[in-house]
Amino acid sequence: MTTVDLPLLPLGRGTDPNTERGVECPGDLPPASDPTLVERARAAKEKLGDRVFVLGHHYQRDEVIQFADVTGDSFKLARDAAARPDAEFIVFCGVHFMAESADILTTDAQQVVLPDLAAGCSMADMAALTQVEAAWDALAAAGVADRVVPVTYMNSTADIKAFCGRNGGVVCTSSNAETALRWAFDQHEDAKILFLPDQHLGRNTAVLQLGFSLDECVVWNPHRPNGGLTAEQIDGARMILWQGHCSVHGRFSEDVVDALRAQDPDLTVIVHPECKHEVVTRADMVGSTEFIIKAIEAAEPGTHWAIGTELNLVKRLADSRPDLNISFLDRNVCYCSTMNRIDLPHLVRSLESLAEGVVVNRIEVDPTTQAEAKVALDRMLALPGTGAVRG
Repeated sequence: MTTVDLPLLPLGRGTDPNTERGVECPGDLPPASDPTLVERARAAKEKLGDRVFVLGHHYQRDEVIQFADVTGDSFKLARDAAARPDAEFIVFCGVHFMAESADILTTDAQQVVLPDLAAGCSMADMAALTQVEAAWDALAAAGVADRVVPVTYMNSTADIKAFCGRNGGVVCTSSNAETALRWAFDQHEDAKILFLPDQHLGRNTAVLQLGFSLDECVVWNPHRPNGGLTAEQIDGARMILWQGHCSVHGRFSEDVVDALRAQDPDLTVIVHPECKHEVVTRADMVGSTEFIIKAIEAAEPGTHWAIGTELNLVKRLADSRPDLNISFLDRNVCYCSTMNRIDLPHLVRSLESLAEGVVVNRIEVDPTTQAEAKVALDRMLALPGTGAVRG
């Protein structure tokens, strides 16, 4: 992550009343150093025409988003790619696990490109397949594996999705996590769930939407024997939460929520469910990226908001609604460093290479992993209301 210490300041471009000059948002990213990059990207994309379909995740830089054919969260974008079978190339401006999901859901004739292979996800990397398989063996040794259903968040690697697929589990998004958990608990009498890889989404969903107690949720530490849990803790748990988290959403703190409320009693706090439980319980509204976007779009003019999600999106929302008072829910300006690896130079290289007939940075999931992961994804797609989910 890239951070800069700042006071709690509103975001959005406005006018300084003392100077009548434009005011930039704190933490504005500098423009691309080469002014010809925009024109080069346009020219390459025009040359490719309908052969290329560019996907832009909500957390991407504006300089990249301007070239996206569609924008959205990871699941929506993967579904959008699958809905464009005539597009020979899918350029995914996001992170690695998202491009993997697109490759799983698109046809064999399509090629998925990630402009920078270093654009990963720290949360997804917190659950390695060897660690998860070791945990599964430990649960079997504890005599509970036959009642455990693995559920993985969309923000996970293809091999973790495949693990869930071959072990009777399912994928979920932040929008349909409640539905996925209810489905999982219906699979066995006295079922338990192994929730991967984000402990906060799992805990918040179980406690706030399913009514579980915090004591029924335990955290599995993959770096300790038996996850650092006693046999009694494993036996009494309903939710076994993997010790993983989002490096951006995990930064938001209850102290900042309290400080902002003290400054502004009219404030509405809206956060993503990847935030810590202490933050989520202090918020007025909690929901997926798409939920946050729709809430700001529908907000009454003049209302005050503090938003707890990635800064590129918060800045974009502030720019789109200058009639609102929007603050970032942190004392630091903090971008997702891996999302920000997809910049204009990398996008230009990808588009120009494709225009010249060279495919660079193709993301290709092996057939076995792809088939098993698709089983877990198809189980999710069969859940009530998931066909149109935006999570």
